[in-house]
Amino acid sequence: MAAVATGNGAFQEEEGTGGDAAAPQPHAPTSAPGARLSRLPLARVKALVKADPDVTLAGQEAIFILARAAELFVETIAKDAYCCAQQGKRKTLQRRDLDNAIEAVDEFAFLEGTLD
Repeated sequence: MAAVATGNGAFQEEEGTGGDAAAPQPHAPTSAPGARLSRLPLARVKALVKADPDVTLAGQEAIFILARAAELFVETIAKDAYCCAQQGKRKTLQRRDLDNAIEAVDEFAFLEGTLD
């Protein structure tokens, strides 16, 4: 058996003269063209990071991790605020729902008083 490169850069085994070859294994597709790994614009995140006078250099990987962490934070607080809205029998988030989520969840204690 010999390994042969296919047109997409993947290798498949080619059946030789002496035996049964296993069927080629399908390859998992890589990210689709145009797919974004981050929903936040990385240029904006980088501008926010560079606005801090203590930051001199910020690598692209660090910017991506900060953007992803911000996405997860917003998702978490939005879900908790939505639970507060549901308790009020509403589907639309209001500012008071964010306030209630900040008061109810200990992890958001650092935000108390910031929405005033």
